[in-house]
Amino acid sequence: MAADSGGFEREPFLMFQSSDERRLDLGLRLGFLDSVERPLLPPPPCVEVLPSKVSESVKYTVEEVDLGSVKLLKGQVRTQDVFSLSNSDLVPGKYEGGLKLWEGSIDLVKTLESEACTGNLSFEGKRVLELGCGHGLPGIFTCIKGASAVHFQDFNQEVLRCLTIPNVRTNLPEQFQPMRSNAASSEGSPEIRFFAGDWSDVNSILPLAQGDPPAGYDVILMAETVYSITALPKLYRLIKMCLSQPDGVVYMAGKKHYFGVGGGTRWFLSLVEKDGAMASSLVTEVADGSSNVREVWKLCCKSI
Repeated sequence: MAADSGGFEREPFLMFQSSDERRLDLGLRLGFLDSVERPLLPPPPCVEVLPSKVSESVKYTVEEVDLGSVKLLKGQVRTQDVFSLSNSDLVPGKYEGGLKLWEGSIDLVKTLESEACTGNLSFEGKRVLELGCGHGLPGIFTCIKGASAVHFQDFNQEVLRCLTIPNVRTNLPEQFQPMRSNAASSEGSPEIRFFAGDWSDVNSILPLAQGDPPAGYDVILMAETVYSITALPKLYRLIKMCLSQPDGVVYMAGKKHYFGVGGGTRWFLSLVEKDGAMASSLVTEVADGSSNVREVWKLCCKSI
């Protein structure tokens, strides 16, 4: 995630108008989506991070996040302590902003609560995947609401070890029964697991993305994951590989445009529209005038 440096955006979204946009369009059609721009560093290996590998050397503090009727705890660690980086929200290929709690995560939790309250969504017994989880607040919320399995994914192992796992443990002291193997979770407790790796190949270790066809996840959550234009195609491919068919749903929270970075919710939706396999609907819009417009979208498979 990269910091937003822009203000309120009132211009209508136009698909594939700039030269950069035409390059992405060409990549989408010719199949070399990820070669438009190469990361400076190769991605880290994909691994499952066991709760027993939580970092004990990094200082972890906690404060409450008020989400209306829901109150969750937000862990805090210093980027300097984890990555030896100071005052940095993003270093492509090394650190993707997972230690910061972004606005989209808060928007997503509030939207999920609203969807559950109105009967549009139930997490009872559902298998959930949170992509680019960071603090993991949306995934933690689904645990509280009865999900049977919640898998957290982040680019960095360090984020999972130093922040996500401690945050899950802090918010779910009774429900969190750490998995150390593929054995079934304890009765009444969700299966909670953690996976690190790049979106290009992390599906190779996600349990519910295996098999032909894979079982898939009933709900996929992601907040502030659509800021990098060149990462959007592999993110979309991952979603299609991991989503349960035909009833799985995706909730995506993010800024309409990420100024200075180039991505945004409308960039991602343009890929969805061009592919034609999924339908999208706007669930929440936050336009408070103090920052860029933020949105939460729902995606689902189109009926055949």
